[in-house]
Amino acid sequence: MAISLNTPLPFRFLSGSPPPFPLSNLTPISPSLNHNRLSSSRFNFPAPTTNLPTINCDYTAFEVRDVSYQPPGTQLKLLNSVSFSLPEKSFGLIFGQSGSGKTTLLQLLAGISKSTTGSIYSQKYGNDGNPIQPPEPLSPERVGIVFQFPERYFLAETVLDEVTFGWPRQKGSYQLRENLALGLQRAINWVGLNGISLDKNPHSLSGGYKRRLALAIQLVQIPDLLILDEPLAGLDWKARADVVKLLKHLKRELTVLVVSHDLRKKMMLSTNQ
Repeated sequence: MAISLNTPLPFRFLSGSPPPFPLSNLTPISPSLNHNRLSSSRFNFPAPTTNLPTINCDYTAFEVRDVSYQPPGTQLKLLNSVSFSLPEKSFGLIFGQSGSGKTTLLQLLAGISKSTTGSIYSQKYGNDGNPIQPPEPLSPERVGIVFQFPERYFLAETVLDEVTFGWPRQKGSYQLRENLALGLQRAINWVGLNGISLDKNPHSLSGGYKRRLALAIQLVQIPDLLILDEPLAGLDWKARADVVKLLKHLKRELTVLVVSHDLRKKMMLSTNQ
């Protein structure tokens, strides 16, 4: 899905999208046979004796409906009646000029700020495109966000301490500790940091590996929605290519929403390779 915050554009789903019409409306197409060459006396095609299985196409989508944002104490609206739908396990892109409100929208999705009007929620749909359950508010705890230049916010002295910085400090259950440890190993492998010493200072990493580390922090507990603000900003061409390759892998596993002001970067991210 790609939308612009500058001018209204039709939404386009890039991957993992639901069909725009009920599957029940589809008519099977039979193969064309050359009856001059195929004789019924030589080929017998028995009639099917069983019905085809029913395909369940229920899906969940993240919905933004008529969201506006006006900072308290001002008369200026940074966002005005923004609406879009992002299906679960798909890849969405928002592009627009600097100052168009992209980062503000991400902050609303992540629960950092609260919209002035409108709603943000997840909705489950049936294969006919109609809701089958009441909408559920999008919980900030289930949203991961990586800000632009995330390495500027690193605080710890080792990669391991940086990844675990936000973990609960009180003694938790064995199951909780085990889940976090497994999540850490999975995140490290996903982003390609398994060849880096966890005792290494995060500030000594290259630009591309710093972005990998920022992603790993958000992937320890797999978010329902992963938000990336200008993930290619400030990287050289090699680091940019590495991050693009990583994101192409992640978009097959997660629901990812990316913002960018550069259409060239948008095309790099949106290609389905």
